[in-house]
Amino acid sequence: MEPQQRLSKNAVKIWRIHEAIESAVTFLVIGVLLYLDHRFSWVYWVGWILAGLAVLEVPMMIWSVFVQPSMKYARWRYTISEQFLQLKFGVFTETGELIPMTKIQSVATRQGPLQKRYGVCSVTVTTMGSSHTIPVLDQDIAGELRNQIARYAKLKEVDE
Repeated sequence: MEPQQRLSKNAVKIWRIHEAIESAVTFLVIGVLLYLDHRFSWVYWVGWILAGLAVLEVPMMIWSVFVQPSMKYARWRYTISEQFLQLKFGVFTETGELIPMTKIQSVATRQGPLQKRYGVCSVTVTTMGSSHTIPVLDQDIAGELRNQIARYAKLKEVDE
């Protein structure tokens, strides 16, 4: 059975903003280093390497901001049953994960500032050897999913 459930429609928008911020920071760092190279007359090849990195960053930015988020969203799926949590994702290499409910030790929701702005969360499931994250789910769906996984995995709530 193929996973059917999809991520929030805001996923593409959030991923684009995140990647744009990362690219802007990268360009800023390269720009500062180029300025310092010019100001302090570093060894001649340092400027060439920095210029090369700036040129390489342009197509990488175009890919990560404009192309990859849509492809990532189109391929991300998940399904939950009483026995398994099934995940399917990947842009070029498709990965399918089948996590038995009996192996799940904890389940948590996480929400960063950008996710909070768009009303979404990610759900992270932890097993003995690894953790698996379903990114960018609407808050109400993420809460329901977390509770459903906890019920199927027979997890007990711990007071902190």
